[in-house]
Amino acid sequence: MDFIQITNDPDFAAFAVHCGVARIMVDLEQHGKQERQGGLGTFISDHVPQDVAIVRRAVPQTALIVRVNPLHEASALEIDQALASGASHIMLPMFRSADAVARFIALVAGRARTIALLETRDALQSLPQWAGLDGLDEIYVGLNDLHRELGLRFMFQPLADGVVDAVAAAAQQHGKRFGFGGIARLDEGLLPGRVVLGEHLRLGSSSVILSRTFNRERIEAPESDWRAIYASEIGRLQHAAQVLAQREPAEVENDRLLAIDLITRVAQSLGPTASPTLR
Repeated sequence: MDFIQITNDPDFAAFAVHCGVARIMVDLEQHGKQERQGGLGTFISDHVPQDVAIVRRAVPQTALIVRVNPLHEASALEIDQALASGASHIMLPMFRSADAVARFIALVAGRARTIALLETRDALQSLPQWAGLDGLDEIYVGLNDLHRELGLRFMFQPLADGVVDAVAAAAQQHGKRFGFGGIARLDEGLLPGRVVLGEHLRLGSSSVILSRTFNRERIEAPESDWRAIYASEIGRLQHAAQVLAQREPAEVENDRLLAIDLITRVAQSLGPTASPTLR
C-alpha cells in the first residue's frame, strides 16, 4: 500500500518520504474546482507549476505525481512542463469519456506513468471503454466529486453501494493499478481510517491519499512537535495495514459489512446536500 502526501513544500515532502510515504503529489488542478467545491470546506490547491521542480529536487528518487487540469487548449504545454520538471506520474481529473483518456495518454506519450482520476458520472458509465486502454497505468477513484455527481450525501457511499468494487474489478481485469479516496487517521473521521484501510486491502488497492488530518498540527500549531506526531500516525497506519492483511476471509467479510453499516448510518444522518470532509 502506497501512501500519497499532497504538498508543494519541499521540506515536508522530504520528511514524509523519510516517514515511509511512497508518493508525493503536486496538485495543479484549478479549472472549475472553485465552482465545484468552493464553500464546501474541501482543500483547493494553491500549487503552481514551478513547485514541481522544487519538490522533485527534495525527493529525487520518489514517485512524484502531478495532477494537471482537465483537458483544455493548453494541456500539451502543461503536461510537457510537468514532465520537464520531473514528474514521474501524470494524473488526469474530471474527464468524461474514453476519448479524453486516449487523448491524455497520447499527450503523455509514454514519458511518464498515467493515472485516470475517475470522478464523474460519465467516466463511470464509460469505464468499459477506457479501462483497458494501452498506455493507461492506473485508475484512481476520486470520491469527493464522484459522490456529488451521483447525488449522494456522503463521500464514501460509492464504497457501500458497490461502485468502487466495480471499478476495482475493471482495473484488475486489465492489469491496472487501483486506488480510491482519502484516508483519515486510524481512529478518526466519520468513517475511521482503520475501516477505510480494511476496504483498500479487501479491494486490492495499491495507494491512498492521506487526508489533512495527518499533518494538521503542522498547519494549525506549527510550534508543536508535529514531526513526531506525523511520523507516529504514519507508523500506526503502516502497522495496521500489516495486521489487516492477515485477516481470514470471514473477518474481511465482517469488516466489509461493518463499513457498509457505518457509511449508511452517516449518510442517513446528513442533510440532502451535506457532505463533510475527512476531518
